[in-house]
Amino acid sequence: MSAADALFLYEEGDFFALGKLAAEVNRKLNGDTVFYNINRHINPTNICVNQCRFCAYSKLKGEEGAYEQCIEDILNEVKEAEAYGIREFHIVGGLHPDWPFSYYLDLLESLKREHPEVVIKAFTAVEIDYFAKISGLEIPAVFTALKKAGLQAMPGGGAEILKPEVRNRICPEKISGARWLEIMKLAHAADIPTNATMLYGHIENFSDRIDHMEKLRSLQDETHGFQVFIPLAFHATNTDIRKKGETSAIDDLKTLAIARLYLDNFQHIKAYWVMLGEKIAQLALLFGVNDLDGTVVKERITHAAGAKSAAGLSEACIRNTILRARRRPVERDTFYRRVKDAEGGRNE
Repeated sequence: MSAADALFLYEEGDFFALGKLAAEVNRKLNGDTVFYNINRHINPTNICVNQCRFCAYSKLKGEEGAYEQCIEDILNEVKEAEAYGIREFHIVGGLHPDWPFSYYLDLLESLKREHPEVVIKAFTAVEIDYFAKISGLEIPAVFTALKKAGLQAMPGGGAEILKPEVRNRICPEKISGARWLEIMKLAHAADIPTNATMLYGHIENFSDRIDHMEKLRSLQDETHGFQVFIPLAFHATNTDIRKKGETSAIDDLKTLAIARLYLDNFQHIKAYWVMLGEKIAQLALLFGVNDLDGTVVKERITHAAGAKSAAGLSEACIRNTILRARRRPVERDTFYRRVKDAEGGRNE
């Protein structure tokens, strides 16, 4: 599919026909399976040297609402991970002005020591770039140190919109889109699989979204290191970007469907229920989506921007959501290996 084709679908495509087409493409790739995982988010701090206009989460040191967690606090929060069946720690946070690189290495080592079976998916490309700056190391050396400490995969945050004209308006302090792609390429070269994201529904237009997906598709052709694409619906509450309302359900579903059609080299498309809300995420299963993320548990970042979804869902709730959409729920691990089938049997 060309960029012009994708733009036409955004501007002129029939909503229901688009959903049907995306669903058919997904069915050929993934059948009726919808994945989820049992994961827990860890956000060590919201103190950040960057103050992106779209972000409601970050604070300056000393500002009301700012927090930072020591490693012991984090270990206490997740001490019952195995009891809850947690299989993945998802770790992202602010760029703390005072923490050394050793803090992050110690955090990973401590989590892996206490929970050796839980996969650690941690740190956006923005954080990786910051680690290089505060440590004086090149990016490959940063990855070597993080992998030795326990890093196994990376989330896809920090991509926002890759086009410079948009990025310079919403997050001028953040690394460039080109740098984000460069770091992801280096992660893939280091055998670290990553997610890919796109923050939409702020000041960008449809063409900017297609440009973003084209850059991801091109890098995926080269590295094959992206595991899943996750469009993230922007929430404006408590941010410096003023707009009327949030993204519409139609825009959310069209974006997911077009992503399924355009990103022909991505196996998986995720509807991040935290941002979309549980009901729109469920409907997305009819628009080419085959992943609902997971239980999440204690999500902070999107809720700081006014998300009305739950801070976490039970496994039973997720499975029921998928079954009521007439799809087959399958628990996965971080690497999309099946753990539990639709009937609840283990595949370990």
